[in-house]
Amino acid sequence: MSGYFDPQHLADFTKIGEGSKELADKFFSYYGAVFADGALTAREKSLIALAVAHAVQCPYCIDAYSNDALAKGADQEQMTEAVHVACAIRGGASLVHGLQMMGHVKKAGM
Repeated sequence: MSGYFDPQHLADFTKIGEGSKELADKFFSYYGAVFADGALTAREKSLIALAVAHAVQCPYCIDAYSNDALAKGADQEQMTEAVHVACAIRGGASLVHGLQMMGHVKKAGM
């Protein structure tokens, strides 16, 4: 391991239950239900998760949902679009906060 991110952590994720099995079981039950087919397909949910993983910059989730999206039949073009959705949301959020800055500039009379 050369940095904080250790890919083995993803493979060992279920071991988090060693500290609190009951809470881990509840989490993994909920997690499994969230990602099952519903109004959205499991593939669509995987693409959403991939986009969110990029938005929150979770390397574990990026690895997991890149592999998961591929396994569920997504292709590189769809996955790249999902990443661009995350980028647009993050960029838009930064820009809209720019209005707060502009308010300060106007208030300062500049």
